[in-house]
Amino acid sequence: MATRAANKRLVREYKAITENPPPYIQAHPSESNILEWHYIITGPEKTPYENGQYWGTLVFPADYPFKPPAIRMMTPSGRFQTSTRLCLSISDFHPKSFNPAWQVSTILMGLLSFMTGDEMTTGSISATDQERRILAARSRWWNSTGGGSGVLDPVSGIVVPNRAPGVGIGTGGSRGGVGNGDLGRKFRGEWKDVDAENWRWLKAKNFNLASGLISAPPSASARPPAGSGVAGAAGTDTEGARRRQRSGSIGNTGTAGAAGVVVRRGGGWFERHRVLVGIVFLFVWALLARSLE
Repeated sequence: MATRAANKRLVREYKAITENPPPYIQAHPSESNILEWHYIITGPEKTPYENGQYWGTLVFPADYPFKPPAIRMMTPSGRFQTSTRLCLSISDFHPKSFNPAWQVSTILMGLLSFMTGDEMTTGSISATDQERRILAARSRWWNSTGGGSGVLDPVSGIVVPNRAPGVGIGTGGSRGGVGNGDLGRKFRGEWKDVDAENWRWLKAKNFNLASGLISAPPSASARPPAGSGVAGAAGTDTEGARRRQRSGSIGNTGTAGAAGVVVRRGGGWFERHRVLVGIVFLFVWALLARSLE
């Protein structure tokens, strides 16, 4: 339970961060425990985390601000281990270096600065920029489904049945005030409006809710019905054409894929024998030059 001083301080800081939120950061205390705060960091532009949505917790000691909070990030980022206490100068790993004048906004800006840097510490991990961009693109899906951990879509009522590896589903444990069961439900409880926006975004992007991947749009042309007489040789040709189109570069579909094949094959007889034609031309030119001397 928070001391009276800690409670008063955190109430004041919540008001301050609500009225004047730092760039890329939003945060609030849990309704059930003022010592447990939830934050979202939006990945800054021109970083591998751009447009990523990174959810985490700050768990403050009862005698805050004389001791720092434990800092965790729940969303996979490629920078930090998920649900793991981070060793930073502003975290509970270093209570002696913590300045009581620092506020929640100071702590979160420090976390953002460390996140976009390269320094390694306890709880940080190495990943390529490409890997971090992929995780950023899937971060909204991960937050609202708990990585596909059996969460109910509040809009459609569809349950996403599978579980994400490494999340600790079903262990009954708790890290930083967040149970390891259904992280998607916990996220929704803390970020109701953000979660609703995430679901709209996922549907607009045609995400596969179970895998977190963008599903291919349905084909515009339907296949011939079985037994119609067209599914024989013509059906085989259609499948072959589809395979040839899919074998092209990403983004090439329809006639663009077929056109790519034509270009790679080259032109007609002249194009394929241009070297021989050039040699014959030079030979004829030399004969004409001698006859004119």
